Amino acid sequence: MEIFLYTLSVMYSPGPVNFMGLNAGLRGQFSQTLGFFAGVGCSMLMLFAVFGYAGAALIPHRYLHFIALIGALYTFYLAYKIMTAHTELKTDRTQHKNLNFWNGFWIQSLNPKAILVILPVTTIMYPTAHITGSLILIVSLFISLGAAGAPFIYSFAGSVIGKKLNNPIWFNYLNKILGIFLILSGLFMLSDFLKGMNFI
Repeated sequence: MEIFLYTLSVMYSPGPVNFMGLNAGLRGQFSQTLGFFAGVGCSMLMLFAVFGYAGAALIPHRYLHFIALIGALYTFYLAYKIMTAHTELKTDRTQHKNLNFWNGFWIQSLNPKAILVILPVTTIMYPTAHITGSLILIVSLFISLGAAGAPFIYSFAGSVIGKKLNNPIWFNYLNKILGIFLILSGLFMLSDFLKGMNFI
């Protein structure tokens, strides 16, 4: 039970994947973003299965900061794209490219937060709870469904809020705010990289 409480509390906290889901919902693209949620879930299932069976030996802790750097750069790119997007209500649905399966898969795979969630679960909690063999895949599947649910809920909330807004200026302000949140997430990832390199 503590495995699910731990993973869900971390996965449902604000982060780049959840902010992207929120932004898609605000732009009225909730239903077109279902592939994105599936990509997030598949990425988590893959990571949990790989680390669950191979353990921490696959990516030693000393290399996590390089994953953090890649994740930070990708997050900064996403922030730029969101902050520079101009929204007009009449054409909003055609102006933005929908988030797809591969967007969700790669942003989650490069998200150091995901790996930092997975390592303690697979190296400490799974063995303590005697989760081995096929149970690793079953438990990982349930956790991955929860991971896909996080951006889904953020996106749904965004779609509800988005319907209340009638002025495109508010959408543009929200894009800027979400972009700032992504930049902050990227800065935390960059900080992990700098700490790993002993620069700070």
